[in-house]
Amino acid sequence: MEKEGDQKADLSAPRSWLLLAALLTGNAALALGPWFVRLADTGPVSAAFWRLFLALPFLALFARFSGQALTGIPRRTLMFVAIGALAFGLDLASWHVGIGFTRLSNATLFGNAGSIILLFWGFFVARMLPKGKEWLAILFALSGAGILLGRSLEISFASLVGDLFCLTAGVLYAVYLITLQDARRGIGSWSLLTWVSIFASPVILALAIALGEPVWPTDWTPILILFVTSQLIGQGLMVFSLRHFPPLVIGMALLTQPAIGALVGYLVFGEILVPLDIVGMVLLGSALVVSRTATPRVRA
Repeated sequence: MEKEGDQKADLSAPRSWLLLAALLTGNAALALGPWFVRLADTGPVSAAFWRLFLALPFLALFARFSGQALTGIPRRTLMFVAIGALAFGLDLASWHVGIGFTRLSNATLFGNAGSIILLFWGFFVARMLPKGKEWLAILFALSGAGILLGRSLEISFASLVGDLFCLTAGVLYAVYLITLQDARRGIGSWSLLTWVSIFASPVILALAIALGEPVWPTDWTPILILFVTSQLIGQGLMVFSLRHFPPLVIGMALLTQPAIGALVGYLVFGEILVPLDIVGMVLLGSALVVSRTATPRVRA
């Protein structure tokens, strides 16, 4: 949900190394989110509610300090923001549910599959066949996803269901991006994040209650760490740094998330990866990078 800047960072400059550190730190903070989703003693969907709701006043302050208006937004824009927020709320809920069933590495990869979905959407809208490295992204994506889904089924049916929830989250995130592409240009990133959280929070809360989940935590520590790392540090640093880098650097930095997820999964939850898992991760991760650098021929 960041705006593209006119200038990209020159990595030879000292300031650019600070921007790169911000980009990597933001990815690392986001990668730690699934760990605390599992530790929360609320339901997974309830944890998604708290991470958004607790961040709301901070997002509003960030928007204010950035000079971005929270009022006076056209009604039509707010309507699309509300629709996009519904997709985002369902995306976050689906991803949190999937995290409880599958391995953290898989959850992170499939949850970030939105850029690949956007690539497919572009072909559908343009009614054109892929070209060059676009075919490569598709081949890598299908091969990697097939390997990881097959491996999850070998582990348990529940693990496969978790993968499918996380993959559904990736699709919903692509819907969110498509819906808000015009709103992103019309209002600032922090203002948009604030309004998305305002609209998405009650949707997630209602879903958590409908599922019969415990909403109020007895131990606030995992919830507070989740909202600080994911919504404040992770989202904040990503919004700050992404506009300074070309898509290739962004895509490469994104690969730190499944790597950290795999490490946390192994050290904390005993999730062991076999060589075939690593092959699937490399293929799907490569597809994420290629999809971000592929030249779009249509507006998503």
